[in-house]
This record gives sequence, C-alpha cells and structure tokens, in this order.
Amino acid sequence: MKLAVLCYLRNNGRTLMMHRNSRPEDTHFGKWNAPGGKLEPGETPEECAVREVFEETDLIVVNPRMRGILTFPAFDSEEDWYVYVFTAEEFSGDLKSSCHEGDLLWIKDSDLMALSLWDGDRIFMKWLDGNRFFSGKFIYNTSGFESYSVVFYGDELKNYNGFNSERQSEVKNASQ
Repeated sequence: MKLAVLCYLRNNGRTLMMHRNSRPEDTHFGKWNAPGGKLEPGETPEECAVREVFEETDLIVVNPRMRGILTFPAFDSEEDWYVYVFTAEEFSGDLKSSCHEGDLLWIKDSDLMALSLWDGDRIFMKWLDGNRFFSGKFIYNTSGFESYSVVFYGDELKNYNGFNSERQSEVKNASQ
C-alpha cells in the first residue's frame, strides 16, 4: 500500500499543474498532475502536502484544505494507492518553471479538461469545486480506466473534525 497526496494550488481562476515530461519510465509520463507525492514515515497528509509542494515548486503552502481521499486498487499493477487530495489558495514564494518530474504551469481552470489527464482525474477534479468531502475509488486495468465509485459526506465541508451524517453515493463504469 502506498500513501500519497495531491495538492491543487488555485489562484485567480488558474490551477498550478505539472506536465510529467521529464522521465519516460514514469508511470505518469505525458500526463498532467497537481504537485504531490508519497508520505514519509511519521508525516501527516497535511505535512506531506506542504513538503511536496515546496520540493516541487518552491512555493510555501499555508492552510491546505483536505477535500477527499482516493483509492486506486493495484494502480501500478502491484500495490493499492491511497491519495489524500488537497486544495490551497494561500501560498508564498517564487514558482520555479520545472522540477525533476516535469514542467510547472498555471492553467486556466476552463482549460484543465483539455489537458492529457488520467480519465479518473477528469471526474474527481470537478468535485474540488464542491463543498462536500469525498471518498472515491477509481479502478484501472491494463486497458485503462474501468470504473469508479464515490461517497460524498454532508452538505458542507468541515475542517478535519467530523462530517455531517448525510451521505450520497454513486457508482459508474467507464462506458457510462
């Protein structure tokens, strides 16, 4: 099992994205992702989000907001990935143009879906605009995206300490 974070930095109708174009052997090569990476031992997801964003961008995130958690069973054909998803609108520093993973660019929010994204990302990135915490599972096989399921919690997102008991679920196959 691998634990990781993604942190979508947002500013004036734009989102910071990374074009994973530095390492051809990278599973994500050619795709666009938010900054993020694997948790280190003893690290909280929030600490990881701040550290990974700084390592990859030189930006210092303040108050990252956890929006949900994603499960990717056997994503790399071996291990399950659990990914904590954050957004952040407060940060400081000077953005570097690239890092060891690829190029960093501010993309207009209206242009995000035109990028080369994982199919599942096209689904859950829309949830980042909502006010409900989500727990999603995205299944990929050797042919690509297969299906997803999600549970949304409550009417409004709370800060880390409990959720409204109302839940809404949905399940979709790639063909739907």
